[in-house]
Amino acid sequence: MPDSLSILLPYQRRWMADTSQVKVCEKSRRVGITWTEAADCALSAASRAGMDTWYIGYNREMALEFVETAAKWSRRFNKAARAIEEIAVADESRDIQAYRVRFASGRKIVALSSRPSNLRGKQGCAVIDEAAFHDDLAGLLKAALAFTMWGGRVRVISTHNGADNPFNELVTDIRAGRRPYSLHRVTFDDAVAEGLYRKIAAERGIEWAVEGEAAWKREIVEFYGENGEEELNCVPRASGGSFLSSVLVESRMREGVPVIRWETPTEFAERPEAVRRAETEAFLEDRVRPALDAINPALPTCFGEDFGRLGDLTVIWPLQMGADLVRRTPLVIELRNVPFRQQEQILFYVVDRMPRFIGGAMDARGNGQYLAETARQRYGARIAPVMLSVEWYRENMPRFKAAFEDGTLELPRDVDILLDHRALVIEQGVARIGERRMRGSDQKARHGDSAIAAALAYYASRMDHAEIDYRPAVTRRGRDLFGAAPEDEEGLAMPRAKLFGRGAW
Repeated sequence: MPDSLSILLPYQRRWMADTSQVKVCEKSRRVGITWTEAADCALSAASRAGMDTWYIGYNREMALEFVETAAKWSRRFNKAARAIEEIAVADESRDIQAYRVRFASGRKIVALSSRPSNLRGKQGCAVIDEAAFHDDLAGLLKAALAFTMWGGRVRVISTHNGADNPFNELVTDIRAGRRPYSLHRVTFDDAVAEGLYRKIAAERGIEWAVEGEAAWKREIVEFYGENGEEELNCVPRASGGSFLSSVLVESRMREGVPVIRWETPTEFAERPEAVRRAETEAFLEDRVRPALDAINPALPTCFGEDFGRLGDLTVIWPLQMGADLVRRTPLVIELRNVPFRQQEQILFYVVDRMPRFIGGAMDARGNGQYLAETARQRYGARIAPVMLSVEWYRENMPRFKAAFEDGTLELPRDVDILLDHRALVIEQGVARIGERRMRGSDQKARHGDSAIAAALAYYASRMDHAEIDYRPAVTRRGRDLFGAAPEDEEGLAMPRAKLFGRGAW
């Protein structure tokens, strides 16, 4: 990369370094992604081994600005570029105004209007800028994606223009894994943190200072006002309401899947440890063991866990991966007001008996961090402690919803689990549990806990797992399928290699 490209900010360098055939950027206003793309296109066009670029903006001014910027970059790179031309490109029965810069290599950068037919019969790199504001984005994408058949590239760049806009649907599909494209996200805060104001100050000859940056940032945010979330922070406007419809959730529910609920009285936590362990063991043997024994021993099993102690439930949600890649729920366990040590006892009892255990994802916020930590100490890196942040929801909830829409996830038919999944709402463009608590069928408060556990279980099913069947499944007699006890003298689950020696593998 030429030395002159050192002026690019980190997020601009990441965009330019990404050589994916199709890449998409949701961005804040005026953070320089289009400017960076012009540099990349100029480098490509300057080389005989490069390719032509066909730029689609949504107005004449954008077209001219992109071509002029590409020409400036070419001069900065000291590459020969001929004069900018205004040309007419034949398109069916009419001429389309366009701008073009030609390079000594024979390559060119051409800016066209946004009719999809303009891209027909062309080859190279298609750049669709401010995609959310085009009248027929679907048609443009259909025409542009044909470029990839012969090694061409497609770049889609835009700020948001509403939650129901095709550009937001494209971004959501990428996050959901429906489209195998590269996705970049650059908010105003991201850009400032990576040096945007410093660069602007240097261009204007202003000495950078923390106070000056804060004042400038405040001025920009105030200027955009109520539109700031969309224009600056990549949050589509008018996005609200439930994330999953009742019809969609119910269509994935199956009869006969046990939902095992256990609540202990407040004074249970004050009982002696031996008493608590004995009562918990009785609950596990009487109510949980039959459901575990019914699990298919041939299928990989994982789990998700959402933690609660007093106000919220703890929910343990196993999943099994079928040969058809459908994730099926064999049972769900809900715990209310159960002490920490007994939650640990229950979790270990269940996971120790999961056949072909491949991993778990556990809520590691607050007090949940203790249980996630002890589980990782027991089962190793197969346990993923998850901090449920806005970023985690943004990246993973679209995939969770896609599993419902694609029919690759099955749940128990249970009114309270339906209620929890309906508690997922869109807030500032992200699906998460709303603040409002609801009453379950037992008239006790619920806060979407089983929905989060299910989402974590689905997340666990998609993690990369180095090994399957890390521990043998435990039989009814408490021994693995080879007859060995699954715990060492400290009560820790042991990998089969330790139980039988390295040769056992």
